[in-house]
Amino acid sequence: MLNQSDYDYGDYNDSDLDYTLVGPCPQQNNHSVELVVGPYVHSIICILGLVGNGLVIATYAFYKRTKSMTDVYLLNVAVADLLFVASLPLIVYNELWAWPMGPVACKLLRGSYSVNLYSGTLLLACISADRYVAIVQARRSFRLRSLKYSRLICVAVWSAALLLSVPTFYFYNWYEPSHSRAAFMNEDEAISTAAPPHYVCEFQFTDNATAWRTKVALPGTQLAAGFFLPLLVMVLCYSAIAATLLRARTFQRHKAVRVVLAVVAVFVACHLPYNATLLYETAAMFQQRPCEESDVLQTAKTVTQTLAYLHCCLNPVLYAFVGVKFRNHFRRIVLDLCCLGKRYIAPRRCSRVTSEISMSGRRSVDKSSENGSSFTM
Repeated sequence: MLNQSDYDYGDYNDSDLDYTLVGPCPQQNNHSVELVVGPYVHSIICILGLVGNGLVIATYAFYKRTKSMTDVYLLNVAVADLLFVASLPLIVYNELWAWPMGPVACKLLRGSYSVNLYSGTLLLACISADRYVAIVQARRSFRLRSLKYSRLICVAVWSAALLLSVPTFYFYNWYEPSHSRAAFMNEDEAISTAAPPHYVCEFQFTDNATAWRTKVALPGTQLAAGFFLPLLVMVLCYSAIAATLLRARTFQRHKAVRVVLAVVAVFVACHLPYNATLLYETAAMFQQRPCEESDVLQTAKTVTQTLAYLHCCLNPVLYAFVGVKFRNHFRRIVLDLCCLGKRYIAPRRCSRVTSEISMSGRRSVDKSSENGSSFTM
C-alpha cells in the first residue's frame, strides 16, 4: 500500500502540463474563394434571378392569366426562385461575417431558404409530369390537366417543402461559438479578451446523439427529395416525351426535343456536382481528416453550391421565355417600360407603337394558344 511519501513531488510544476487549445481548421483556400464568390458571383446571381423571375411574375400579374396547369407551375417556380435569391445575400453575409439580426430572423431566414429550395426542385418535377400528360397522354390531358388539380398539387408541394424544412427551423440557432471566445492564461489569473461577441446562425444541438442523427438525416433528405426524386421524374417523363416527339417527324417537334434535352442537361449540370460533393461529405462526415483535405472539400462545396444557385436564374429562360407567348409578353413589358419613361416626351407616338405591338402580340399569342401550354413543345 502506498502512502503520500511514496510519491515524488520534487520536480512537479504546473507549467509542465501542456495545455494546447486546438481550434477548427482555418480553411484559408475556402475563405479566399468565399471572399470572391460571396460578394461578386452571388450578387450577379441575385440580380439575374430577381430580374428573370420578377419578369415572369409581372407577366402573370399584368399581361397573362394562368389558364393552364403549366402556367400555375411556372408562376409557383418563379415565386420560389424569387424568394430564394432574395434570401441569398443575407445567407452569404452570415457565412462570411457575423449574424447581426437576432435569433428570430435566423430561424425564419434559414427555414424559408430551405422551403424555397425544396419547393423549387419539386415544382420542376411537377412541370415534367404535366408535360408528359399533355404530350404522351394527350387523349386524357384535358381531364387530368385542370386548374383545380394544379392548385391542389402546388399546395401539396409547398406543404411538403415546409414539412421537410421543420428540422431546419428547429435546429438553427443564433449563438456565439465556443471557439470564438479566446482565453489566455498568465501567472496570476485568466484574462479573457475584450473582443465583441461573434454570433452566428448555424446548427446547434443539445447532445451528440441528436447531432449525429440530424447531420446525417438532413443532407440525406436534401439529396433524396431535393435532387434524386426530381431528377428521376424528369428523366422518366422527358424520355417518354422525347420518344413521342421523335415519332412525329416534324421540324417543330425536333426543336422541342432539343428544348427537352436542354432542360434535363441544365438541371444535371447545375445540381449534380453540388449533390455529389454533399453525398461525399455526408458519407465521410464523422471521419477525421487533415485540415488540407477538409479545406479542399469545403472549397469544392462552395464552388458547386454556387453552380446550383445559378439554376434559379436559368429557370425563367428554360421554362418561360423559350415559349412564343412569353416572348411576346416580354416584348410588351419592355415597350411599356420604355413608354413609361418617355410618356412626357412623345405620348402619342408611344401610345400608337404600344397598341400595334399589343395587337400583333395578341394575334401570335392567340395563334400559339391552341395547345394550352406556355412551354415550347
